[in-house]
Amino acid sequence: MQQSLSKCRRHAHPDSDAPAGDGMERMIRRFPFLILALLFCLDTPGAEAQVVRSGPSACKAIALTFDLCPVRNGRGYDEPLIKTLIEHRIPATFFMSGRWIDRHEAEVRELQAVPFFEIGTHGQVHAHLPMLDTTEQRAEITDTVHLLKTKYGIEASLFRPPYGEFNDVTVEVVRALGLRFILWDRISGDPDPKLSREQITGRLTAQARNGNIIVLHANGKGAHTKDVVEDLYREVIVARGFRPVTVTQLLGQCQGEPPHAR
Repeated sequence: MQQSLSKCRRHAHPDSDAPAGDGMERMIRRFPFLILALLFCLDTPGAEAQVVRSGPSACKAIALTFDLCPVRNGRGYDEPLIKTLIEHRIPATFFMSGRWIDRHEAEVRELQAVPFFEIGTHGQVHAHLPMLDTTEQRAEITDTVHLLKTKYGIEASLFRPPYGEFNDVTVEVVRALGLRFILWDRISGDPDPKLSREQITGRLTAQARNGNIIVLHANGKGAHTKDVVEDLYREVIVARGFRPVTVTQLLGQCQGEPPHAR
């Protein structure tokens, strides 16, 4: 169990607001509900093989991904960040929860209208999926896919589990629906109030590798997200020549010609 718990912990999403580098003991004290969910994680080789964390290592490209999960306070939409992405023509992938979509119709349409953005799903109510049975997990995943298709005409093919939590049931449901299961290999930690812009940028810049999938937030939870993206644009995209792409383009061996960053 300890091996499985440790493995699941690596997927723990920054939505939990846990400071980067916290030890397991501190995590248990601060977030007992999260540990309970992680105890239900069932990582098997078969399941792991279907979970995407990065793109091809031969492809000098990175995918910036932004989760749009519900927030208790504030607008729930980082307008300055979106303007920065559009200004520099940086392709990006947004993972939207159904509850967020319900409260942000204008914002969904704004993102949908940008040709170098793509939209994936992030569950319906941002639930801890391993604590749900098969029927409940299927509903949590399919409801958002259905909402995007029927109301916005968006055929969302990418799924990211809330908090990065999943078990074999989650993987099987996603597979049966024909979706791609997307995690990440670089965590920005942007919701953590203890992390400065310099700390986040420094870590992501130092760890930049071919095929990176980087997780950030576009719901206003990150005080430095817009500035970090500006830094990555200068220090990783321009200075080091990494091509920014959507997740779909990254997984397609960087095929296609999206609008290049400028």
